[in-house]
Amino acid sequence: MGLTPGIGHNNGPSLDDGASWRRFAWARSREALLPTLPIEVVRLRVARAKALGLPYRTYAGIRATTGHDIVAFLFSTNALRLLRPTDHLPDDRLARLGSLPPCDRTALVHPPLHPRTVLTLAPLDAAHPAPAPASSWSATRDHLHAVLRDRGHPPDRVVLVGETDGERAWTEAGRLAGFLSGEAYFAPLR
Repeated sequence: MGLTPGIGHNNGPSLDDGASWRRFAWARSREALLPTLPIEVVRLRVARAKALGLPYRTYAGIRATTGHDIVAFLFSTNALRLLRPTDHLPDDRLARLGSLPPCDRTALVHPPLHPRTVLTLAPLDAAHPAPAPASSWSATRDHLHAVLRDRGHPPDRVVLVGETDGERAWTEAGRLAGFLSGEAYFAPLR
């Protein structure tokens, strides 16, 4: 007991006396740290997740990570399937956007689209230019924070719905609550 593993040790489970008791005690302590929510709170959160168009596990994960409810969504025009000024919002996206409860829906618009054009194509509350593709991390962060300041939302309460790896990186740069792919967000809820 207490010996340092040597070369070739695979860091498997300890065979020391009392190892199984320590694992049991650690698991019990860990379990005690997790909050037990009253059933009424769970029901309210399940209903909120459904209203936001999110699976409960996704919603609960975002709440657990940030400690806050989701108050807004940023949608990239890629996730909305709006790539050209002549495009129309697909029916699944139109239905989901139209059914959101009071919650801010803002588009991040990629060229050649213009924010005013996107507002005529989709039921959104606002539209702003997307961060430039070659922007630095800090410039992307500043851009997203300016958009969110304009909308009056703290970043850790906003979820980004996008499609590309570059858009996923916006979530980290802007310290947003989370990222969902357009395919995942606009898929029918089960």
